[in-house]
This record gives sequence, C-alpha cells and structure tokens, in this order.
Amino acid sequence: MRPTSVSVLIVAALAAAAVGWLMLSIFKYSLVPLLPWSPVVVLAGLAAVEGVLAQNTSARIQRKPGAARVDPLAVARYVALAKASSVVGALWVGYSASLLTWLVTETTQEARDDRPVAIAGLVVGALLVAAALWLERSCRVPPEDDRDEEENDSDRPFGRR
Repeated sequence: MRPTSVSVLIVAALAAAAVGWLMLSIFKYSLVPLLPWSPVVVLAGLAAVEGVLAQNTSARIQRKPGAARVDPLAVARYVALAKASSVVGALWVGYSASLLTWLVTETTQEARDDRPVAIAGLVVGALLVAAALWLERSCRVPPEDDRDEEENDSDRPFGRR
C-alpha cells in the first residue's frame, strides 16, 4: 500500500469546490436552510481521535518505554481509516472553501450568519487531513537497522523480515 499522495488530496479538494460552487449556482443559496454545526463537530471529533491514535501508534511501533505491543491488524485498520479520512477531509475543505467564497460574495443576513460554520468547516477539514496524514505516517514500520536484532518476526508489525 502506498502513502496518500498530496496531489490526490488537492484534486479531490478542487473537484469538491467545483461541484459545491456549481450546486450553489444552480440551486441558489436562498433555497438552502441555515448550515448545521453537526458535520463540523463530527469531523472535529474524528480529527481528535485520529490525532490520539497517531500519537499512541507511533509510540507503540517505535517500542517506546511503557508502550504496549502493537497489533498488526489494528495498524492496518488505522491506515485504512487514515487514507479514507484524508480524502474526506480534502473533499470537505474543497466544499467549505466554495461555500465560504459564495457566502462572502452574498450580502444577505442569512449568508453572514452561515459564515462562521463555513470557516469552521474549512479549518476542521484541514485538521482532519493533517491528523489523517499523521496517523498514516505513524503506522510506518521503522527501517531494519533501527530495530533490535534480537526481536523475532512475530513481534514485528506487518510481519516484515
């Protein structure tokens, strides 16, 4: 499995921004109800969980003192979560950026009331991308020369030899 490419995340964000702008142009913002805070809260929680997982997993893979052994299957699941979350975060950043751009150009009171949600969505999306990339990087197995020679293969994540 390859690391997440930054270019994929940029393309996803740009595509979401284009689709978001197109949807706002077609459906007219006046037909859209007030933006909810719930997606922002959910994505913020996911970013926080992934940040904690990244810190914990990194310490466990590097076998820092006091850190428990790492379960290779859990690490594989964390990588899958991180790869998916980074794309979701990039999509959310793109959509929030297009929404914020639209809201800045509108002069209605409803548009002004929705700007804080759009700004928070942009920030939280970027935090989710950062946390996901950190978690993905934390799941990497250190090079062979950095590990103890006396370990056996069953102790190594992903069974690297």
